Amino acid sequence: MTDSTARRGPRRATRWHLHLILGAAAAFMVVPFVWQLLTVFKSTAEVTRIPPTILPQGYSLHSFETFFATVPFWSMFAVSTGALVLRVGGQIIIAALAGYAFARIPFRGRGLLHGLFLAMLMVPSQLFLIGQYGLIRDLKLLDTLPALAIPGLFSAFGVFLMRQAFLSMPNDYEEAARLDGANPFQVFWHIMLPMAKPTVAALAVLTGLYSWNDLLWPLIVSPAGENRPLSVGLAGLQGQFGTDYPTLMAGAFVCSIPLITVFLVLQRQFFAGIAGSGIKG
Repeated sequence: MTDSTARRGPRRATRWHLHLILGAAAAFMVVPFVWQLLTVFKSTAEVTRIPPTILPQGYSLHSFETFFATVPFWSMFAVSTGALVLRVGGQIIIAALAGYAFARIPFRGRGLLHGLFLAMLMVPSQLFLIGQYGLIRDLKLLDTLPALAIPGLFSAFGVFLMRQAFLSMPNDYEEAARLDGANPFQVFWHIMLPMAKPTVAALAVLTGLYSWNDLLWPLIVSPAGENRPLSVGLAGLQGQFGTDYPTLMAGAFVCSIPLITVFLVLQRQFFAGIAGSGIKG
């Protein structure tokens, strides 16, 4: 047995144990989703029974029928989708432009301004609610679709993520484009931004997840209830004296399908963007 074979054996054993641990952790994380699906097909008596019932006695779609009959799904789905598109698109544009400026364009006070952006990450977002509400009210945008998206267009985390992506890129492409006569915006749009697609995908997934699950801001900015997303509809299924858990789980499952689909489509770019975002400080 050679030395390389001897070294390869313990390494394979270590990887085998690592895969076992990761597999057990993944199975543990899947348990809540499996329990959610099982709850969808249970009756209210089975959900509240002690000891709990693991498998439903009969598989019925009654909970889905109740959910669609109770919640105006398609109108709320349109509001959630519209707010998500506006927020994700606007934040990507603003964060990419700001991140490129912080990473590639030298100007006076750049370090101080970037430090202020990072300091915003340590401030709870709830502290901005009063000021944001006053701004939306003064703009006469209460209970409108843009009101749901405007505060989410600006993100210190998004700027930081895009800055890290642009910092990790070599200078050769940028210098070659400038020698060909490209201005700074052309360099950004045609050269640097396409190279940052994995980070853009990661930012899109994270921003979309936050927008889709946002509950507090829609309740504040849409008092009349005409433009409320699906998160508010799901919260309305929780009663004061009792909750129909099969219907609630059915609604949660239906509302999570779009996010799961988007993540499956962008998962490779998402992990590549997260892995490459912190190469340089």
